[in-house]
Amino acid sequence: MSTFQTLFSQDMGRLNWQSVLESFFSAFNQFRTISFIDIIDILIVAYIIYRVMKLLKDTSAERLVKGIIVLVGIMLLASMLHLTMISWLLQQALSVGVFAVVVVFQPELRRLLEQIGKGNFSRLIVPAGDPDEVESMISATVSACADMSRTKTGALIVFERRERLGEIISTGTAVDAAPSAELIKNIFFKNSPLHDGAMVVRAGRICAAGCVLPLSGNQSLSRDLGTRHRAAVGMSESADSVLVVVSEETGAISVAIGGMLKRHLAPQTLEKLLLNELAPQREEKTRNPLKLLRRKQKENKDAKK
Repeated sequence: MSTFQTLFSQDMGRLNWQSVLESFFSAFNQFRTISFIDIIDILIVAYIIYRVMKLLKDTSAERLVKGIIVLVGIMLLASMLHLTMISWLLQQALSVGVFAVVVVFQPELRRLLEQIGKGNFSRLIVPAGDPDEVESMISATVSACADMSRTKTGALIVFERRERLGEIISTGTAVDAAPSAELIKNIFFKNSPLHDGAMVVRAGRICAAGCVLPLSGNQSLSRDLGTRHRAAVGMSESADSVLVVVSEETGAISVAIGGMLKRHLAPQTLEKLLLNELAPQREEKTRNPLKLLRRKQKENKDAKK
């Protein structure tokens, strides 16, 4: 008789509470056999899994991991439903899965081993952005873009969101600096060695500059768009990032989100859009009144100009 059947009396069809209590105490006794060494073992394994997940979250391999998890779930479901053909096919695929994982995740595994050899795990953890720092970064970006728009200085700024851009950041020069309009303008100054690449913002701080972005393959884009705009659209297609572009030819400010490009934006519109995308929880009433007054005075000053 199965365990499920023993929980119910055959004559009354009711739950057999004695069997339930016996099963509960049996499971409880098994937990009592766990020693201190077993707890340490579990914590070490959990810590390793946490580090690996943080590493994969910083790359595009996260989607591949989700796909593998889905396949494993389908295999378990097929086994439970006795779907012989599907179970056999998935088992054959997973039999060579170890070698496939090594090939697919070779760059990530290599970077993990390099971090272990250097003893530097700080890059595997991505800090959460402080709302005040994010808002300060937005204000500095809007001010810098307004000035660069007037001087027709080309710029390409990437705001990282949930999907991490570790691979993109590794192509540029690490900065890790607090945001300021002066620093952003110096990075994109025409004679600066970093002005041709993209600047990446992570958690409200300037993370890297001079980064290389993938170009969009969308054939429907306007032909008057340059490399910066196509790179912005391409980056927004491959990740959930928000990108700000300042045209070097016209000085127009544009924003790329989800493969869509919004062009010819005013500084006030840019600020509202960035606040809506990067800090939607920051309502107008929760902001510092002094900051609002200064921003309004600055808008009036720009309008007079």
